[in-house]
Amino acid sequence: MKNVKVILRQDMPNLGSTGDLVTVRPGYARNYLLPRGLAFEATQANIRQLEEDRKRAEQRAKRDYLEARRRAAQLENVQLTFHANAGEEGKLFGSVTTADIAERLNQSGLDFEVDRRWIELDEPIKALGVFSVPVRLHPDVRPEIKVWIVKAD
Repeated sequence: MKNVKVILRQDMPNLGSTGDLVTVRPGYARNYLLPRGLAFEATQANIRQLEEDRKRAEQRAKRDYLEARRRAAQLENVQLTFHANAGEEGKLFGSVTTADIAERLNQSGLDFEVDRRWIELDEPIKALGVFSVPVRLHPDVRPEIKVWIVKAD
């Protein structure tokens, strides 16, 4: 029997990942992959549709990357200053969190909203000082902003 070609709808261990065109035995395709919706037949129309989807995804990824670079340029020289109550040792009464930083960034006049989940702090800031805080706008774009924590008068 001749093998058949199918396009995978989701990642399959030892077979391929989503969107891959793979060759399998006819029984495996007919009895397992197709009925469970894990793959669809590799007809000319489906292959053409897959290529169009890939092109659209590449264009979207490029557009997202360029937008992230544009936003990163706005964040390049941003410095935020927080006035906080602190004890003698420089430890804060409370802390500065990602939500505080995002809120302050959104008030600083940027032309986009910063989500607190984009700000990468391992733990809230609990001491006076200057901190470099990365902002993840895209997997490849992570500008850092300076956050100054000074003692309130």
